[in-house]
Amino acid sequence: MIHIIPAPGRLKCGKKTYIEAPTRGMRAMFLDFLARNAAYHRPWVYHSDDPQYFDQYLQRIKRGVTQGCFILDQKNGALVGVVNLNNILLGGIRSASLGYYGDKEYAGTGYMAEGMALVLRYAVDSLGLHRLEANIQPGNVASLRLVRKLGFRKEGFSPKYLQINGAWRDHERWAILDEEILREKGRKIS
Repeated sequence: MIHIIPAPGRLKCGKKTYIEAPTRGMRAMFLDFLARNAAYHRPWVYHSDDPQYFDQYLQRIKRGVTQGCFILDQKNGALVGVVNLNNILLGGIRSASLGYYGDKEYAGTGYMAEGMALVLRYAVDSLGLHRLEANIQPGNVASLRLVRKLGFRKEGFSPKYLQINGAWRDHERWAILDEEILREKGRKIS
């Protein structure tokens, strides 16, 4: 089992945001973020309101197949968004699938785009990943706009790909490769 757990602290910094791996000390901030944004995230994401959810989240990270990245505001340390690198596979494939969600107060400001770009660079520079995939429900216009902005390309359509809130949902499959991420370093994202 490979464990990919970075040391606490800033993993990457941008002009507006920085990313950190979640720690136990961020529990209250995370649970508040989920509560404030529950209606905003629906119908795309449904989070547990169980207070132990964060501890279970940290355990998934500790097992080494998920890496959580919190996007934080440079000015005030507020939690802007969460990006999870899920199902991390190393070896010959070096890939992961992305799961992400942002704060409604930051919608349309470019903070999530910058933070997601930092996570992509971290995934390539620090984890050595080659391919990142995002599976997005066709009606999630904001999420589709975000991945297009970051240089992802649509690769296909997956009927009934993921069960969300008890129903199987169709998803579009979008992906980006390490060389595309590295090429984007010089391009303005926000």
